[in-house]
Amino acid sequence: QVQLVESGGGLVQPGGSLRLSCTASRSIFSIYTMGWYRQAPGKQRELVATISSSGRTIYADSMKGRFTISRDNAKNTVYLQMNSLKSGDTAVYYCHPMYSDYWGQGTQVTVSS
Repeated sequence: QVQLVESGGGLVQPGGSLRLSCTASRSIFSIYTMGWYRQAPGKQRELVATISSSGRTIYADSMKGRFTISRDNAKNTVYLQMNSLKSGDTAVYYCHPMYSDYWGQGTQVTVSS
């Protein structure tokens, strides 16, 4: 069983930045492509970005140029650096080993003045 713990969310003003972290309970990053998803109130969960075990990244179009996903396999941790945040980025953010059944509890990001 894998446990995922997200952290780093909070309240930030438009234009601000946050860095999310997701730490796994055991070493899975060498196996899985890791993803960040988000779910806003009343909306479906959507993919934000993924990073493969070799470091190849893919971003949703609306996040390109603003968000950066990275990973530290030695620390079993994946990060999401979010810059130029907008009110539309308000959501609960989850990390997810792609194609697995594992999800973290999520971390709330609220962008508001």
